[in-house]
Amino acid sequence: MKKLFTLMAAALIAAGASAQTVQESKTFDNIYVGVNGGVATKTTGNAWLKGLNPNFGVRVGRWFTPVFGLAVESNAYFSNKPFASTGTAVRFLNTSLLGTVNLSNWFGGYKGEPRSFEVIPVAGLGWGHIFGHNNERVGSKDFDYRNNLTSKLGIDFAFNFGSQKQWQAYVEPSINYGLNDNTDRVNYNLSNAGMKYNINHSYVQLNAGVVYKFKNSNGTHNFNIVKPYDQAEIDQLNSTINDLRDELAKKPKEIVKEVVKEAPASQEVKVENLVFVTFAQGKSFLTKEAKKALDAVKSGKHVQIVGTASPEGSKEVNDRLSQARADEVAKYLKKNGVVVDEAIGKGVQGTTSNRIAVVYVK
Repeated sequence: MKKLFTLMAAALIAAGASAQTVQESKTFDNIYVGVNGGVATKTTGNAWLKGLNPNFGVRVGRWFTPVFGLAVESNAYFSNKPFASTGTAVRFLNTSLLGTVNLSNWFGGYKGEPRSFEVIPVAGLGWGHIFGHNNERVGSKDFDYRNNLTSKLGIDFAFNFGSQKQWQAYVEPSINYGLNDNTDRVNYNLSNAGMKYNINHSYVQLNAGVVYKFKNSNGTHNFNIVKPYDQAEIDQLNSTINDLRDELAKKPKEIVKEVVKEAPASQEVKVENLVFVTFAQGKSFLTKEAKKALDAVKSGKHVQIVGTASPEGSKEVNDRLSQARADEVAKYLKKNGVVVDEAIGKGVQGTTSNRIAVVYVK
């Protein structure tokens, strides 16, 4: 027992050491759907290769963190082997609620996108239903053993692929228990009285499947890592913004031309009319601080938006990223009733541009 607690403590320490801060998920983020199929056979009491039972299933799941998730899976079994025929095309249906644990991310840390290969144990409880007539009369009572509580223990060997790792193929060996199963009572005299894991009331299964991970609110199909900033970085960023404000105050005509179109001659462009939104390197999603700054723009106001990028990366990447930043700001402002006259990306703009979007409020 002492060794068990030691191993558990070591696992928790490893998980904590490899933990990463990921972007907060919205309700419908990190959802996937997939299909699987394979063969199953009774664990005991028959020759495995002579009693193979084909099955097909559907799985829908969600990852709440890069390590932990839940999935609902339902599999239909088509053969009666090694049991007596039920007279139906589908003999058995098993529907389970499964917990999923990504061991690769737990012990290796999440690096911003899935690995090409991952190991994911799955385990949970379910409901099993046998089709056909399965009542048995014993003495003066009728026993109905068409329904029973099930439990699945398995492990997925998963391969992620696609341009954004949005697809995943996996091979899954598993063992499935009938916890209160009495279906063998007549043929094998192996009643499973009560609720227990009994290998004589289980079947082993080998399935292969593929899942598709839907696109998230962060623009990818997986979790994004949020870069943690220490106080020194925050102070430096605030200093950069203040320096930029000072420079704009001293030379409004020269600098504003770089980020917004020339205002009408009768209208003076003031620093107070500009809202600055900062972004993480290589990202275009809005932070809580950015949204707070944009909330100051009142509904009904007309604005022009220019997104910019820092010098890292190619011109093509920076142009695309700056436009994405301008579009994200425009989308948020439109939801608040602000009229967006123009939202453009200008890539890298001089030496004062540092992953920002500038909103000119008219």
